Amino acid sequence: MQRQHISSGLPFEEQIGYSRAVVAGDWVFVSGTTGFDYTTMSISDDVVQQAEQCFLNIQAALQQAGASLDDVVRVNYVLPDASLFEACWPVLRKHLGRARPAAMMVSAGLLDPRMKIEVEVTALKAR
Repeated sequence: MQRQHISSGLPFEEQIGYSRAVVAGDWVFVSGTTGFDYTTMSISDDVVQQAEQCFLNIQAALQQAGASLDDVVRVNYVLPDASLFEACWPVLRKHLGRARPAAMMVSAGLLDPRMKIEVEVTALKAR
């Protein structure tokens, strides 16, 4: 099976040894994605704005892979503060409401204390 590696162009991928996304056949595996705006390397203090930026970043990776948010079949959310999750629900519904993937939310620490949410998705490209 052919593999395609999708990069955001950030040096972390090379330094750590990962890809923004990996395409394997019709499957697209998108790495955990935070709310950093990659063009400015800035991040909002607001969890809802971070969630929105997560999905913009994920959407860009999926587009490079020939897929879309409508192809997402699995999503994992990680938030250091579980009480902030409900505030994100409208953003999640906006971006995944049609796909309605299987989902899981975990409360755990993230690499940078400014990060309030991280989102990982798996997509199955439509034929």
